[in-house]
Amino acid sequence: MPNAFIRKLNLFAPLSGPDTKLLEQICSKPLSINARQDLIQEGEAPDVVHLILDGFACRYKIVPEGTRSIMAYLLPGDMCDWHAFILREMDHSVATLSPCRVVEIPRAAVLEITDKYPAITRALWWIALVDEAVLREWIVNVSRRSATEAVTHLFCELLARLEAVGLRVENGFEFPVTQSELADTVGMSAVHANRVIQELRARKLIVLNPHGLQILDIEALKQLAGFRPNYLHLSIKGGREA
Repeated sequence: MPNAFIRKLNLFAPLSGPDTKLLEQICSKPLSINARQDLIQEGEAPDVVHLILDGFACRYKIVPEGTRSIMAYLLPGDMCDWHAFILREMDHSVATLSPCRVVEIPRAAVLEITDKYPAITRALWWIALVDEAVLREWIVNVSRRSATEAVTHLFCELLARLEAVGLRVENGFEFPVTQSELADTVGMSAVHANRVIQELRARKLIVLNPHGLQILDIEALKQLAGFRPNYLHLSIKGGREA
């Protein structure tokens, strides 16, 4: 399987042979983690950076009454905050949603990258900015978009992000997210999330089953969501010239 992390970094900065060799070495010994396992919990002191090579993970917080808010999906090629080790403690938790292959990158390796590998560092800066842009869109999802718009916008985003790292299969992708987890993502009840899914099925826009999500009419789904992929910044390789 192609390395989704290297492919993603190449979207934002051209990598040299030595850059790629270092990244291949970093990714050479991934851990296999079962579904729905915490990689790190809120309050813990981070000493490594987690990189998702395969599978779905998420960032989440538990509020005092016990309910959960999922604030990001981490897809193949995504880092769980490449500078997290500078924090005294985590302010959120990271957990797998499906079986994952995860790389633990030690602090020394991150510091080596920032000191000696400027192209990788530029790509990671760019990715950090895109992560912030995605979070802004998710805030709009839960604060201003309707339930149907929020869910369809999320589906369009995931399709674009997975396509960027070569993991879109025709018009669909694996989607190991339960309706309860989807509800925690878009800020609604599981019953309401189920209604939205049934509506999209009835309109023949999607097929959703244990094998994954298939989008039957991409343009109609984008129109329904009001989806504009500009915030993902995938159209211009490397961003602006230095």
